[in-house]
Amino acid sequence: MEHINTHIFLLDAVVFLAAALLGLLIFRRLGLGSVLGFLSAGVLIGPWGLDFMSSPGVVLGFSEIGVVLLLFIIGLEVQPKRLWESRRQLVGLGTSQWLLSGLLIFALAYVLGVPTAPAALLGLTLALSSTAFALQMLAERNELSKPHGRQGFSVLLFQDLAVIPLLVLIALLGQESAGLSWKPLAGIGLIILLAMSTRHVLRPLLKFVARSKSPEGFSGAALLLVFAVAVAMDAAELSMALGAFVAGILLADSEYRHELEAAIEPFKGLLMGLFFVAVGASIELGLLAAQPLLVMFLVVALISIKAGVLYVLGRFNQLNHAGALTMALVLCQGGEFAFLLLAEMSSQAVIPVAQSQLLVLVVSLSMAATPLLLWLFDRFIAPRLNKPESRSYDTFEHHRPQVIIAGFGRFGQIVGRILGIRGIRYIALDSDPTQVELVKSFGNEVYYGDVSRLELLRAAGADEAKLLILALEDVQISMQLAKMVRASFPHLKIFARARNREHASCLMKLGCEMVTREMYASSLEVAKATLSEVGLTESAAANTVRLFRQHDEDLLQASIEHIDDLNKRIEMARQSQRELAELFASDEEART
Repeated sequence: MEHINTHIFLLDAVVFLAAALLGLLIFRRLGLGSVLGFLSAGVLIGPWGLDFMSSPGVVLGFSEIGVVLLLFIIGLEVQPKRLWESRRQLVGLGTSQWLLSGLLIFALAYVLGVPTAPAALLGLTLALSSTAFALQMLAERNELSKPHGRQGFSVLLFQDLAVIPLLVLIALLGQESAGLSWKPLAGIGLIILLAMSTRHVLRPLLKFVARSKSPEGFSGAALLLVFAVAVAMDAAELSMALGAFVAGILLADSEYRHELEAAIEPFKGLLMGLFFVAVGASIELGLLAAQPLLVMFLVVALISIKAGVLYVLGRFNQLNHAGALTMALVLCQGGEFAFLLLAEMSSQAVIPVAQSQLLVLVVSLSMAATPLLLWLFDRFIAPRLNKPESRSYDTFEHHRPQVIIAGFGRFGQIVGRILGIRGIRYIALDSDPTQVELVKSFGNEVYYGDVSRLELLRAAGADEAKLLILALEDVQISMQLAKMVRASFPHLKIFARARNREHASCLMKLGCEMVTREMYASSLEVAKATLSEVGLTESAAANTVRLFRQHDEDLLQASIEHIDDLNKRIEMARQSQRELAELFASDEEART
């Protein structure tokens, strides 16, 4: 074994971690995502950049350990129950995307001269998208709960599972030149044995360690389990990552799942970062300089094929144009698992090393292109697509409602249900056709329409109604609607939902008669229960919360005229805090 100079290794580790942190901070600030930041940091310190790494082989080996732990964590998150609940989209949409994209990429690879079997594996490998990349972008855009976000998540979840058969196929194909070996079959047998022993061996062992009540001991046992399985899989000439993934998924439903996640979770982001930095350092930018036309052609072809397939499947699964395009662009890049699978293919001599390096570059550039494509979509295309659906707005039955509810999400539905059971006439409006159809299926009376349109409110009966419940999630639209209603229907009282304190101040300034902040009442209830639990009497806890609420609402009312002066509002908040502390200090009942 090659001797490693400790000083050099530690120096590499410092450079590695510093680059990862720098890339993360800069690219997060630019809104381009952490994965691209890690890749860029790797390029910066790699041989095509500043060439700071003196022992890149050691760093790459260390990053492979990170991949093993990452696969174990992903396995823990893939619970059988969760798979079953999303089986329709997981199997239907996920399989269709993987196979159709894989088939088209295979055809392109075959035309370019890649042999049949390797071309098929490359097609299925490049059909995978980046789970970390896509989920982060969907989360940053607040679109995980939207229809295209849910469908995109199902595709990503299926792709994570698809890595397993790909790893097995690569191992089997890598044995062809020397004849099929019994070792991959032994690896499959090991997986079966591991599955059978989970309940009667692994869980009792974890229970035994857990009784020691030592977090370090439990973390050590978790790492021992992961690496023992990984080493056994490696001895069977299958991927260590595959063994770690199998171990994770087998323990996903165990009572120790959350403890295992808690033991490794602090390292999850770091391990992913180290892997991406190592990949970035291994990118052969010389290939881009040597063959720019080929590289760019492959990048454009990969993005176009995957985006086209995803868009068609999205439309087939009843997404609108904007949703289908968004899903297509978020998932059109190559995935992080492609780095792992391409490395496996080159190490197993399934494809040449030069070909693997070329495709790693293509996948990395496809990732880099994704944020730019989304920015262009949001800037130039989305405004044209995010217009009212071709479906016409609903017409209203003229039953002269007493109340109009604008927005029928979580907040508006509760209000509507209570009004309904008391026989109070109301009309609920929502501009999301999918939401309208969903809540209608539960027997709610709701109409599809753009609540910001004056003529729609008039058609809904705003001239005769007594009250408008402003329950919209969008802060800007809710304030625009409040301003319009106050000008056009001055008799109509407005009870509004506010996202935060600043939103509440703006709504009160616009003349809303009642403004309720999200989670405010429930937070006070939890605070009261907490005070009781830590020793205060129920009356003292209730009195404390009552005084706090009264003081806080007085402060909110007083701060309305200073809504545009942040410094003044900070000064008022600090003064209020001091006054409240003095009030409780002098209130014997509050201190009981």
